[in-house]
Amino acid sequence: MKDWKWIGICLLCGVLFSCSEDLGNYDYHELTEPEITGVEARMSVLTFERLQLTPDLGSHDFSAERYGFEWKAVATDGSDEVTVLGTARELDYEVRLPEGMYKLYFTVTEKSSGVYWQQNYDLQVSQATSEGWMVLCSDGGRARLDMVSVVTGRTYFDVLKDNGMPVLNGPRRIQHLSAELAPSGSPFYLLTDDGATRLGKNGFEWKEEYRVFYEMGNGAEPFPYEIVYMPNGFKVMVSGTDLYFAALDIGLYGFPVNKDFRVAPKVGCNVSTKGIMYGVALLYDMDHKQLVGYCPGLGSDFFGNLESLYELNEFGEIADDFAKAGRIKTGVIGEAFDRFPEGLDYVYMESTKYDPGNGKMGITYTVLADGDRRYVYGIQLGDMLTYMDCSAVLGKAYYGDISGCTGITGVTDLFAFSSLKNYMYYAVGGTVYRVDLSGQPLRAEKQFTLPGETITCLKFNLYRGNKYAERIYDLVVGSVKGNEGLLRVYDGSDLDGDFKGKTPELYQGFAPIVDVEFRELTN
Repeated sequence: MKDWKWIGICLLCGVLFSCSEDLGNYDYHELTEPEITGVEARMSVLTFERLQLTPDLGSHDFSAERYGFEWKAVATDGSDEVTVLGTARELDYEVRLPEGMYKLYFTVTEKSSGVYWQQNYDLQVSQATSEGWMVLCSDGGRARLDMVSVVTGRTYFDVLKDNGMPVLNGPRRIQHLSAELAPSGSPFYLLTDDGATRLGKNGFEWKEEYRVFYEMGNGAEPFPYEIVYMPNGFKVMVSGTDLYFAALDIGLYGFPVNKDFRVAPKVGCNVSTKGIMYGVALLYDMDHKQLVGYCPGLGSDFFGNLESLYELNEFGEIADDFAKAGRIKTGVIGEAFDRFPEGLDYVYMESTKYDPGNGKMGITYTVLADGDRRYVYGIQLGDMLTYMDCSAVLGKAYYGDISGCTGITGVTDLFAFSSLKNYMYYAVGGTVYRVDLSGQPLRAEKQFTLPGETITCLKFNLYRGNKYAERIYDLVVGSVKGNEGLLRVYDGSDLDGDFKGKTPELYQGFAPIVDVEFRELTN
């Protein structure tokens, strides 16, 4: 019995010795505890910055001939989405991950055996582009979005290039919606000749369902020039020469609102207040050459099921009748002109926060043409119920003949109307002019000239948050010199509206600039 016990002990020792020798036949034991330095356990990075990591694996020879390397990030938001960042020992990655927390895994694999070792780190990704100028460019016809970040002070070029979005040509506009109006997670609209899409707030990400096609209840493919969110819970869109309407609680656009006329590309609305129940939108009928008022609420029982669209003189008469009947406070205010214009050709339209009265019925300016003559009409757009902030339905706020202004007949869309005073700015070639619309006669005063450049974008950005309240008076100028786009922002905070001799903020290196919009931290 003792002999069998001794034999068993010998056999066990033999097995253990054999296993020890067998383990010694593999190299993977050298990977169990490599000496690694140079990579922190917790890291924070910004999007579009470079994440550069150089791990030191100690004295062992981890050559690329014998070993493979992989860096991958796994989202910790519950999706477990995996993104491979690199396949070299040293990581050099331009961060395109969405904002959030990640586990970063570094894996070393012996190629001959498949044995691997893995280390993980905590990675926090924050947005470098959460605030700053979104610059829409035409890069050889392709829609390209660049970003001037106020977070880092750097400019990031072509921020959409790796977001999975198909190439879109013919850039038109980049629009930024306020947080309460934007569809969940995607507050930006990119409008192009090839169609339109939303963009996500997290790194401008793109999904197939962001295409505006999916917002069309009639199955049509839209090609919008402008999408306008009204302060009373509906949105309108001009696609081609048609106007589409959608209530925000439904979200889908129906069939065109206009039946027998073509709508101009821009829509006017009140951008000065949120205190509106039945807001009025301003359109231009290019066939009958007249301004049109649009209020979907007129189709409700409260108003006796009136039509939603009326030529503006008739629209004003309806509003005055409601006022006479005591149903609202005031129909039409102001005496800048007798009748709303008819028989003129559309040139341009823009809504502002400028209001010489109570500050809540900002003026929408419309530039119209009669041959070589040019006229400006300033119209206030209120509320059919004159509810809260709006004291009237419409206002005849301004009329002016700008025919004598330098080069004005050649200007089609390079206008900018101030929210500070009754000022109009426009660009001819590389020169910006200002017109004090309160003066007589109306004459152009040169503000500045950009030698060797052609201005391609001129505007005042309508900020939403209080942080940049005074910056709505800053003049934004995009220009091109050769093939390079340049962006200038002229400080208007001294409140005189005169930009002569001022040194602007200057940003360079863009493609020709089509549109500029400021991304605020509110989204």
